[in-house]
Amino acid sequence: MQSAHPSRDEVAKLGRELYDRQIRSQVEVAENIGKIVSIDVETGEYEVGEDLVETSLRSQSKHPHALLWAERIGYDAVYAVGGTIVRNTP
Repeated sequence: MQSAHPSRDEVAKLGRELYDRQIRSQVEVAENIGKIVSIDVETGEYEVGEDLVETSLRSQSKHPHALLWAERIGYDAVYAVGGTIVRNTP
C-alpha cells in the first residue's frame, strides 16, 4: 500500500484484485451465490455470510482496524437503490 490511509479507490482496487485473483474461485459455488464476502484488503482474509454487517463484524473481530471491501457473490453489486442488481454469468 502506498500510504498509511489508502483512499476508497485504492481499497476498492485492492479488494477487486484479491477477489478476482484469489477468492472468487473459492467462494463462487452454488450455495454461496447471493451471499456477501467481506475481504480484508491488507491480509487477504475474508468472511462469507448472509449480510454485510455479519461479515464485517466477524472480520473486524479478528482485525479491529481492517480495511474491508465487500462483494455480493455472483452479482455486480452488494445493494441496489432504486434499481436491480444483475447476476454475473461465469
